[in-house]
Amino acid sequence: MLGSADMMANDHGTVLATMTFNLVAPAGVIAPVGVELRYDSRNPYEIAMKLNVGTDGQVDWVIARDLLADGLIAEAGEGDVRIRPRLDSSGVVVIELSSPSGQASFEVDADQLVDFVNDTYDVVAPGDEHRWMNVDEVLSRLLSHNL
Repeated sequence: MLGSADMMANDHGTVLATMTFNLVAPAGVIAPVGVELRYDSRNPYEIAMKLNVGTDGQVDWVIARDLLADGLIAEAGEGDVRIRPRLDSSGVVVIELSSPSGQASFEVDADQLVDFVNDTYDVVAPGDEHRWMNVDEVLSRLLSHNL
């Protein structure tokens, strides 16, 4: 076990996974979307998602790691991001994203998401996130964005 926060700050880790999310269109048509999930211990509470939307480039989302983990076992989230297991016990998780420019519903293989979340826990254990935060760096970032 690491002895100090300073040691942790110099021992960052990243988990990267690529997988296919199935975009479910209103008419029930399914289109595969390539997705990159990234977890970085420098931002221990969040997961970055890059959705490859073809010729339009990519769409970036940031979601809470806890939200993803909770959504694997029960309905989770309010507002812009909602995650839940599909009701038919098919091993599929539904991720719904909403923004001012529209909304999308994806179906994802639950086992792939479970593996990804477990890999992030190998980097930063649940409940230890605060030990990986550099408060001065976070405040500096917030102040530079006039938030």
